[in-house]
Amino acid sequence: MSWQNYVDTSLVGTGHVDKAAIISGTGDSTWASSPGFSLTTDEFGSFIAGFSDASSLHSNGVFIDGQKYQVVTANANTIYGKNGTEGVYAYKTKQAVVVAHSPDGVVHKTAADTVQALGEYLTGLGY
Repeated sequence: MSWQNYVDTSLVGTGHVDKAAIISGTGDSTWASSPGFSLTTDEFGSFIAGFSDASSLHSNGVFIDGQKYQVVTANANTIYGKNGTEGVYAYKTKQAVVVAHSPDGVVHKTAADTVQALGEYLTGLGY
């Protein structure tokens, strides 16, 4: 399966997220993304830093497309944030970061589980 198929089928295709991307773990390239969904270098950098030290995420939140999300979960592999009824989810694999957004009306846990399932699958494949 191509990287774009993972975004289109395993993430957006579930109906649990409406936008997603798979980005190299160094942030130097986007492997696949939904149309119009991207992170700036600074936005992606805060996720990468947060996987190692989440202290600033809890006070500063994370940003995607200039929108701030309050971080509710952060550890070495996952960062989850919300802004009202919308959510963002990131999962760090060995070589990449899966980032997704859920719209109003989607249960946060369901969207988070969708992103985590793909992240664990890719990790199991060595990515």
